[in-house]
This record gives sequence, C-alpha cells and structure tokens, in this order.
Amino acid sequence: MAEQSDATALDEVVRFTSDLIRIDTTNRGGGDCRERPAAEYAAARLAEAGLEPVLLERTPGRTNVVARVEGSDPSAEALLVHGHLDVVPAEAADWTVHPFSGEIRDGVVWGRGAVDMKNMDAMILAAVRQWARTGERPRRDLVIAFTADEEASAEDGSGFLADQHPELFEGCTEGVSESGAFTFHDGLGNQLYPIGAGERGTGWLKLTARGRAGHGSKVNHENALMRLSEAVVRIGGHRWPLRLTPTVKAALGELAAVYGIEGADPAAMDAASFDADALVDRLGPARSLVEPVLRNSTNPTMLDAGYKVNVIPGEATAFIDGRFLAGAEEEFRSTLDELTGPYVDWEFHHHEVALQSPVDSPAFKQMRAAVEAFAPEGRVVPYCMSGGTDAKQFSRLGITGYGFAPLKLPEQFDYQALFHGVDERVPVEALHFGVRVLDRFLRTA
Repeated sequence: MAEQSDATALDEVVRFTSDLIRIDTTNRGGGDCRERPAAEYAAARLAEAGLEPVLLERTPGRTNVVARVEGSDPSAEALLVHGHLDVVPAEAADWTVHPFSGEIRDGVVWGRGAVDMKNMDAMILAAVRQWARTGERPRRDLVIAFTADEEASAEDGSGFLADQHPELFEGCTEGVSESGAFTFHDGLGNQLYPIGAGERGTGWLKLTARGRAGHGSKVNHENALMRLSEAVVRIGGHRWPLRLTPTVKAALGELAAVYGIEGADPAAMDAASFDADALVDRLGPARSLVEPVLRNSTNPTMLDAGYKVNVIPGEATAFIDGRFLAGAEEEFRSTLDELTGPYVDWEFHHHEVALQSPVDSPAFKQMRAAVEAFAPEGRVVPYCMSGGTDAKQFSRLGITGYGFAPLKLPEQFDYQALFHGVDERVPVEALHFGVRVLDRFLRTA
C-alpha cells in the first residue's frame, strides 16, 4: 500500500498546483475576489474522473465546487475533504518570481497558494483521478469541496454551503483540510509532523469611541481618539490567563515525550501548580507549535480617526484581531467589557467558534499511520491551530475537523513563515509525498 500513487498522479499534483497558482484568485476582502475560473478548472478535472461536480454561488463569480465519491462500505460514515480556492494578496515587486507565475524552478513550485492551499487542492484532484484510472475506491463516501472566500469571512464559501446546501454533506461526520502534517524541523534533528486537532475561535473586534468634537487647540477631556487609544493599549497589553484545552494538553504531553521532559502527564497538567510556560520554555523551537494557543489573544491591527490635524474628532474606531480558546469565549467577552472601559463600545466584526477534535479517534490514528508509512523517521504530534479554517463553518453540520495537508519539507523551508509570506513555494518532492500520504489516508480512513 505504501507506494500506491502512480507516476501520473505524481505528475498531475505538480501540474495542477502550478495551473491553479496561475489562476489569480486574490481575496482582498469586501467581496473583491473571483474564484470561478479556479472552480471551473477543478470541476473539469473531477468530471474527467467520472464524478458529477456541482458549482454553487451565493454571489456571482464566488464559486464553490462539491462532488461525492462513493465508498466501498455503504454503512460507513462519510468524510469531508475540503480546500479553498482563494489566496491572500501578493505584491509582485517583493517576490523573487511573479507570485502568479506558477513557475517550476529547481524542483520547486513558486507562487501564491503554493502552501495555502492550492497544493492541497491539487493533491485531492490527483488522488481522485488516480482512483478513476485504477478502479480503486475509498472505504467511506468522500465529499470533495473546493470553497470560495476562506481568506475573508467565508460567507460566500463554506458558510454559504453549510447554511444553504447541507444536503450535499449528508452523512459526513469528520473532515480534513489545511494546516497539518507538514514537516517541522526543530534544529535538533527531530522531524515533527503536527496534525491539527483544534482551532482557536475567531473574535475580530470593532471598537468605537465617541467624544466631543472640537478645535485642536482647546482643552478637551472628552477626546474620542484618546479614549480609543487608551482602550487599545489596555487590550493589546493584556496578559491573558493560561487555559489548557484537551488538544493543547495532548500536544504538550507528546512534545514532552519527544524531548524526554518529565512531569507532563495528564494528572500533572491538571494540577494548579503546573507551569505550562516553564515546560514550553524547554521545548526549543517546537515551542512555536503550542505557545500561541495557551491563551486567548487580542492584537490591535487597524485605527481610523479624524480628518484634519487641528480638529479633534467626535468618533474614532479600531480593529482588533481577537482569538479565543475552546471553552474560553465567555471569559473573552467579559474581559473585553472591562478593558474597553466606559467610553468605548465593542462588537464582533467577525465571529466564529473555537474547535476541539479528539486525538484518540480512529481518523486521527489513520492520519498518524499514513504519515508514518512515508516518514518513519518523523514524530506525529497533535496541535491546536492559532488561527482558523473552513472547518469552523462546516462544524455547524456536526462535522469534526482536522488539519491534514501533508508535506515533507526540507529543513530550509519554514512552512509557517511561507504561509501568507513572500516567495511562497513548495518543493515538488513535498507534493509527491503529500499525494501519497493523502491517498493512503483517504482510502483507509
């Protein structure tokens, strides 16, 4: 089973990645994106494999693709496999190659979406097409979904699909998508493969302060900008308390085992005296896998106030990128009520739930086994994502989400830095590894 992917699948995963990158699906937010050309490309590849994809839009041009692959066991619960088609903006002047060239140079595919996440889209297409050639079938029914708008609100993508077309996902109990099973090199010779089993909730905030407008030369103790600034400083500087979710505990326990650190068993982590920060300090570079998800967070990102230097504005606004852990949303809300103070109102600019997925499920065990089959030198560990994915919206349908987009990366490739970064790229060999691992998992899960 370990060498099932054929030469055609290995060629196609590279070609499809390059082709999809060349289709510019930049999502700047506010509806400024058109995924339809990429959706039509993906639908055509699925149709060539004998499937019957449907194209669905909430807004013209914001296209989603859904298709079902019949499994061999009709009694098995279905599995959702999803990837988004949109990408974040890229400034060509900052790049070594043009971000939408899809250039293949020295064994590497370059361009925006190479790791987020047109690579995974290509893996899905290549795997499905191989089954059509060989007559193989996965054990479970698979629902394949390529979505729009993940890089903004998901209102035109997974949110629209979950709310308006739930029948397409009938029987799905679990799903896999981006941000997991990539090689994390710790600089000490260890190769870790984090698999996503949770996400912090999204709490993007809009703060509004109101005061008394007036001349910039006059005394004004009701300055809206001052009121807003003071609240932003309080929120940005707040030290959120430690909150260990089950996924984070599992991650800490398995990482501690990798590095021979004692005192990280479940009973110890439940004790009031447990010092998670001290444990994280001993993990070296691997600390980056858990440090962002030990707490809620609030990072100020945007300010808007005034129109002239000598006019005190009567209103000022700010935006905060807030994230909260599973089980910690009420604390998040009540703390913001305190930090904003009496003169600043806050509301959710965008809000989505936190996710928590079991790490002892059969699906997680099959993901672990698939990675270990092709990277026996690696250590699979669970982790909680600091950000969010389309799994949040699909959770409305009762679908448990995992991050599983496998890539075997050389040491000089910093996956986390390339995510939304300049010179985003992916090695051809990483794509070959990915389609092999994904194929094995999808056929056996």
